[in-house]
Amino acid sequence: MSDYTLNASVRHDLGKGASRRLRRANEQVPAIIYGGEQTPQPIAVDKTSFYKALEDEAFFSSVIDLHVDGKPQQVVVRDLQRHPFKPLITHADFLRVDATHEISLRVPLHVVGEETCKGIKDEGGELHVLSNEVEVSCLPKDLPDFLEVDISEVELGTTLHLSDLNLPAGVTLVALSHGEDHDNAVLSISKPTVRETEEGEEAGEGEEGEDSAE
Repeated sequence: MSDYTLNASVRHDLGKGASRRLRRANEQVPAIIYGGEQTPQPIAVDKTSFYKALEDEAFFSSVIDLHVDGKPQQVVVRDLQRHPFKPLITHADFLRVDATHEISLRVPLHVVGEETCKGIKDEGGELHVLSNEVEVSCLPKDLPDFLEVDISEVELGTTLHLSDLNLPAGVTLVALSHGEDHDNAVLSISKPTVRETEEGEEAGEGEEGEDSAE
């Protein structure tokens, strides 16, 4: 779990017009904190530190120390609203977390070992990633930045499912809690498609024809 700290202030001027004025000032991002036993709280987050944190993939799967008018509380990013064509965040939703209660959050999958994968290097297969992230459930202290999937020993024709993932202690997969029929595939190593093979053969034949013509 990575450490991130953001500064924010309570937002008293509410409504769409107020949010537009806040964005035009270009110093803060309108947001809201909700969850737990407290009422939802509109806030304005410091834009510079927020945008910097957004550059890190781990930020989206981390518990964040959010200081609102100097008072700290722990949150996770629940939703971001983006401008339709400008690289701007128009609104952010933060969910309060409690150290004693599990939270559910989506974390990315990192595939490693592709360079030495048996099914790719020795058997000519291709990697097909079917899911880039999964939803996990755990206590805030156990929240992983990502889950690693090592395919170095995976052979051609193999499909890895959620149940094949190695999970840190205290972490479970939300989908598997709904039953075996939710054990979705996350990646596979398979032979190149017929179309790609045929295109390769046609290219080879074309080159041979050119050589013969010479």
